[in-house]
Amino acid sequence: MELKDVRALVTGGARGMGYAFTKELAESGAKVAFCDLDPAAVKEASEALGVPGFVCNVAEEDEVEKLMADAAEAIGGLNVLINNAGITRDGLLLKQDRETGEVKTMSKAKWDAVIAVNLTGPFLCARAFAKRCVEREVDDAVIVNMSSISRHGNYGQTNYVAAKAGLAADTVTWAKELSRYGIRVGAIAPGFILTPMVEAMPPAALDKIASGIPLKKLGKPVDIWRAVRFIIECDYFTGRVVDVDGGLRL
Repeated sequence: MELKDVRALVTGGARGMGYAFTKELAESGAKVAFCDLDPAAVKEASEALGVPGFVCNVAEEDEVEKLMADAAEAIGGLNVLINNAGITRDGLLLKQDRETGEVKTMSKAKWDAVIAVNLTGPFLCARAFAKRCVEREVDDAVIVNMSSISRHGNYGQTNYVAAKAGLAADTVTWAKELSRYGIRVGAIAPGFILTPMVEAMPPAALDKIASGIPLKKLGKPVDIWRAVRFIIECDYFTGRVVDVDGGLRL
């Protein structure tokens, strides 16, 4: 698919990598809309990029259904979905206090929050997007899921690991199920990327992270965008996860 033919929806598009994807798509000649949870951030990003933005909680079924209709109306249809929205609520499964012996565990609330946004959200969005494509006989469409290097297992991220591993597996499943309708599905697994949240970390912490990466540096959002673009443009790509992590293994 050529970018000039793209009509894309980016979830979590008001900040970080999602903002970069929305910006790059718009500048490449694609038609693009985005959603995010914070109304103020949506307004700011929409005005800065000159593209329609919508407030949506991707974990809520009714909101997702409305989002698909509103976004399609705003840009004249949809043929690309980038499932980028995600959150972290990190913590150990359990931790024992060395002095008191008290054992604290990850709360179910933290588990539920991450699974809802990072796994249920992409499911709801992919389902609504694919249904719309099939009903309207869109015979060339693409879903891009944002997994993570953490999908292989990462200390202190039980909930995030489960969601991102599940999304990688769903990528393969959806690619098999949806290929008959002309819908390709791919995923990207970023490593450590210099988003505003990461850049706010102390320099010493960033240096420590970079020292463990074979390329000795953190990635940039544009590096992940190039992988997104590849999946969109390569008509023979589906059912795979592209790792963009500087060679890092957790």
